[in-house]
Amino acid sequence: MSNRLFQGVIHQMRDAIDRVIGIVDETAQIISCSDLTKIGEKSEYLALDLNDGGETFVRDGYTYKPFGARMKPEYAVFVEGTDDMAARYCAVLAISLTSIKQYYDEKYDRNNFIKNVILDNILPSDIYIKSRELHFSGDVSRVVFLIRVVSSNDISAFDVVQNLFPDKQKDFIFSISESDIVLVKEIKAGIESKDLEKLARSIVDTLGSEFYTRVVVGIGTVVVGVKDLAKSFKEAQVALEVGKVFDTEKSIVAYNNLGIARLIYQLPTTLCEMFLQEVFKKGSIESLDHETLFTIQKFFENNLNVSETSRKLFVHRNTLVYRLEKIKKLTGLDLREFDHAIIFKVALMVKRYLTANPVKF
Repeated sequence: MSNRLFQGVIHQMRDAIDRVIGIVDETAQIISCSDLTKIGEKSEYLALDLNDGGETFVRDGYTYKPFGARMKPEYAVFVEGTDDMAARYCAVLAISLTSIKQYYDEKYDRNNFIKNVILDNILPSDIYIKSRELHFSGDVSRVVFLIRVVSSNDISAFDVVQNLFPDKQKDFIFSISESDIVLVKEIKAGIESKDLEKLARSIVDTLGSEFYTRVVVGIGTVVVGVKDLAKSFKEAQVALEVGKVFDTEKSIVAYNNLGIARLIYQLPTTLCEMFLQEVFKKGSIESLDHETLFTIQKFFENNLNVSETSRKLFVHRNTLVYRLEKIKKLTGLDLREFDHAIIFKVALMVKRYLTANPVKF
């Protein structure tokens, strides 16, 4: 649709500008031109120039000016000639075409509409009207994946994700920052959480094994229709932030699986500090060394089973009992008792939460 939009503008401009003018896309293919015979031509050398940035440049007797809404220019306008007038024509055309494209996207582009819904840039009362205009079904289930690039090379993670989900009528992909990519995926009704995690795993593995790009993925809850996509997006954001505090080794974090960590994340820090002061004697939690904390972690992982934990730690059962007694003396909590173990587990999570001081949404 953009090609037809641009060609209409170029056609109207050709009488006002007595030179060959046109537009190339990010692959350096001519998609619109006042000389119709040139449409479809492509230059691999020009593609290299386009990747250098958004500055005006000259190649093969033409002046080019990149433009577009993304961080990386999506298009470039070109004008025949290398003089100052050609550069001015390019600048004016780039400004005009950017404005026209932006207006078109806001009015007709489904991907841009979904982006505005996700980011709360559209009034709730307008969502229903716009959904009908763009022919969105009200009973389709969708879920938001937030893909955050942790480390990468020169490969564009955005392009990789786009290639993984090429159906632009059902799936919507856009960047919201240099490191964050949003995928709004249409899914079948009744799909299970484990299936969503498998899908996220395919994204993580593809980027990691084939393109040496490490990402983490937050998964929101499944919503029906368009209106609640902003909610699913915020949940995906929370999933990543909570995962960064409590599940640092996980590359996939689903909002539905956050459990008690989600509750702790929503508590005011003052309340958390009061809880720690009430549960522990002053300074007692800080007095636990690394070995003791590791013992506690293993004890929890083995469901408070003394024999199984001592076997996994390769220590005598009496040694583990001694350590547990030491913890009881320091904190007043006997981890062999279920209620005490719950309090201690929650307290450790609260302590970790306060130490991390996460960003809330």
